[in-house]
Order: sequence, then C-alpha cells, then structure tokens
Amino acid sequence: MPRVTPEQSAEILALVAEGKDRFEIAEKLGVLPGQVIAVKAVASRGRDRLEIEDDETISDAMETTFTLERDLQQALRKNIDQLESGLTIIDDGKEQTVPSGRIDITARDANGATVVIELKAVPADRDAVGQIMAYMGDLMGTATIVRGILVAGEFSSRAVAAARAAPNIRLVRYRFRFSFEVVSAP
Repeated sequence: MPRVTPEQSAEILALVAEGKDRFEIAEKLGVLPGQVIAVKAVASRGRDRLEIEDDETISDAMETTFTLERDLQQALRKNIDQLESGLTIIDDGKEQTVPSGRIDITARDANGATVVIELKAVPADRDAVGQIMAYMGDLMGTATIVRGILVAGEFSSRAVAAARAAPNIRLVRYRFRFSFEVVSAP
C-alpha cells in the first residue's frame, strides 16, 4: 500500500473541503480511497494538521473505519427491521455494484420502493449525500421508485443541508448500546 505523506494528507483535507469525493481524490493524489477516508477520520478526531512521520496512524484509522463499517453492515443486515419496519434486503447478502460505486445494502420497503442504504462509520458530510444520490440515480432506470437512507454516527451541518434538498433521502443516526450478562460469578 502506498504511504500517505503529510503533504498528501493536507491536500486530501483541502480537496474534501472543496466537496470532492474519495475516488476523485484518490485518483488525483495516487492514494487509495480507504486512505482518503482514514485521513478524514483522523482529522475528525481533532487533528486538522496531520504531521505524521510514518503512516501508522492512517493505517490504524483505515483499519478501524473499514472494520466499523463492515460490522455495522453485518449487524444491520441481521436486524434490518430496526432501521425501518417492513424493509426486505434484495441484494443477495452482498454489496451491489452500480456504475457510480458499490451500494452497501439494497432493500425494498413495504410499499415496493427500492431503498439504497449507505453506511458511514465516520461522520457523514455532504459528499455522502451526493454518493447516495448517485447510487439512487443508477437504479432509477430499473426501479420505479427509489429512495435512500444514509446511516452514520454523526452528520455535518453541510450533510443535513444537502439532504434537505433531497426529500427522498433520510438521514439516520446510529448509536451503540452494550448489554452485559454475567456468565459466571466468583
């Protein structure tokens, strides 16, 4: 995997601020889309200026982001009714590839509409709204009614504003709640 330099990290953050998506940024800078996500994740933790001697921080953030998103997807696939009553997954248990990318979960609602579900393990910005809109656009040729649900732990004010202009997109915040069960007592 190519290393992300501090200069590239700064440029990634500048391009993110301009509204570029991770694929455009990755192609322009010669890094992986996951590294772009990881730089954003590190920056969202309050490290706007990344001064990294090696890319261990980026690698750790990248691994954590992918693990969280994968775990979130698996949990949601098992409990899709928690997101919305009446949803049925229609993607054969795997991400659906469309011209603009890969849809995390494709479902059908109780009224027969196709529902594109995009998951973000990092705070969602307006580029996530654009991403789900692109996926929805890809499906509009084959589905009569398409709507989207963007699931994230946090949403930037820019994401909320962008979603206001797209009434067929719903933003849903996820929360983790742990429960504990005593297996054996001393």
